[in-house]
Amino acid sequence: MQPSSTDLFTAAREWAAQDPDPETRAELEDLLARARNDDDAGQAAALQQLEDAFSGPLLFGTAGLRAALGPGPNRMNRVVVRSAAAGVAAHALNLAKGAYSPRAVVGFDARRNSRIFAEETAAIFTAAGLETFLMPSELPTPVLAYAVRALECEVGVMVTASHNPPQDNGYKVYLGGRAVEETARGVQIVAPHDAQIAEQIAAAGDIQLAPGWNVLPESIETDYVASVLALADREAYPSRDLSIVLTPLHGVGGRTAQSVLASAGFDTVYVVEEQAEPDPTFPTVDFPNPEEPGALDLALAAAADQDADLVLANDPDADRVAAAAKDPATGEWRMLRGDETGALLGLHVAARLADDAKHGAVFANSVVSSRLLGRIADASGISHAQTLTGFKWISRVPDITYGYEEALGYCVAPELVRDKDGLSAALLLAEFAAACKAEGKTLFDILDELALVHGLHASDQLSVRVGSLGLLGAMMNRLREAPPSSFAGSDVVVEEDLAEGVHLPPTDGLLYVTRDDTRVIIRPSGTEPKLKCYLEVIEPVDSAAEVADAKATARTRLDAVIRDVEEALGL
Repeated sequence: MQPSSTDLFTAAREWAAQDPDPETRAELEDLLARARNDDDAGQAAALQQLEDAFSGPLLFGTAGLRAALGPGPNRMNRVVVRSAAAGVAAHALNLAKGAYSPRAVVGFDARRNSRIFAEETAAIFTAAGLETFLMPSELPTPVLAYAVRALECEVGVMVTASHNPPQDNGYKVYLGGRAVEETARGVQIVAPHDAQIAEQIAAAGDIQLAPGWNVLPESIETDYVASVLALADREAYPSRDLSIVLTPLHGVGGRTAQSVLASAGFDTVYVVEEQAEPDPTFPTVDFPNPEEPGALDLALAAAADQDADLVLANDPDADRVAAAAKDPATGEWRMLRGDETGALLGLHVAARLADDAKHGAVFANSVVSSRLLGRIADASGISHAQTLTGFKWISRVPDITYGYEEALGYCVAPELVRDKDGLSAALLLAEFAAACKAEGKTLFDILDELALVHGLHASDQLSVRVGSLGLLGAMMNRLREAPPSSFAGSDVVVEEDLAEGVHLPPTDGLLYVTRDDTRVIIRPSGTEPKLKCYLEVIEPVDSAAEVADAKATARTRLDAVIRDVEEALGL
């Protein structure tokens, strides 16, 4: 229930009085003045903004915090971040139980306020008694995740909103060292840690800040690069004849990615000049997300101009990577779907493993990702695990050797970074693409070969954005009360409510499999008012001559599945 105007105005005045940031304090005072002014034409809009900013506290979950910057408890600002830091520090001390002094490392990207949020976090950790390390500059999330393990820290914090719009920022928390078991060291938090941190945030009283943290040397980045370079297998994959177009999408991954690729021997790398330097306004893209339409337009144009072989695009904090290449079937450049890249990397990682190393190796991907990785693993004699969505689950699979999720996240070196890493994945993609080129093949040729062996796995997504989070529950209830009986003319033979936790920990989602092996998974987004539908069909392919027809048939089936999903949702 929204507070009354009197209560709202009182809360806003109290917030402004305690806000240490003159910018957000002034923003709030202006908003408050306009919301109270009957003669202001923008009064209604100001009141609505004020109500939203004070609608809650910003909830701390397994993704940490992520929201628009601005004043109020439902926004990202110094007051909220100070409370979050105090809560994380208290939780780390509770886990230690006096047996050791926790260590923490804090990183930040180039978004607005990222550095100040990180510095204040370091000051609060230091005041609480944690030995604290601060990254020396704006660096990619994988470097922070690497540091958590390399420095044997109990806590890692990365200030980033990843691929969110420019007005957002966020706060991602990792645990490691002596605080958690080995498989969770350097992994993003999961329950019950999120709820326990939230309790500590709510209980935070007078928050102290103190100097005395350690600023890490720039060598933390070069140490990370050196560790990633050790992955390159120049003996088995010597070719470096590959022309690459690289874009960091105005993020912090450009310098590190160039260092990794150049040091590995990839000398022909063209960086998209307009997107090369960090810029928190992301001026050339509507959304700084490689998956969004138009985000790769400049990179694809550069690839065509340079007659390149491969496009690599990191998101702004470089924990994800997209790949694009020229499809020989059409002569057009296109981005590979996350599932396609996930299968190619899986094939490459499997081929790099010695036969004796395959025993005990584990591949993992999220339940909404393609089933093809499981077939690749099985054919290679490698175990396969399926997890809930998110690398906080994928990365903690015991003995994981490789993991991915369809949203362009890949973990190719879990011993270094127990999270998705768009930089090490970019290196292995380049290595594989160069090896394919040396054999006169493209990445699309390899996908066709996989279709011959395992069937053509074609996937797509349908995202339904709604006006409020409350509508998502209503849509899911509609499906539970009136479940679809078929998709694209094939009867549903498996219907699983993922909330019941039969094969995986409980999560809000519905899974359907039809007689012809079409799979549909529908779940609410964890971060946006959006219902996400993941679709996959499998077409048998008996010869190379059938691949093109199989692709056309699969597309027709997917289109029919989309229509049926829309009907089931009442759209």
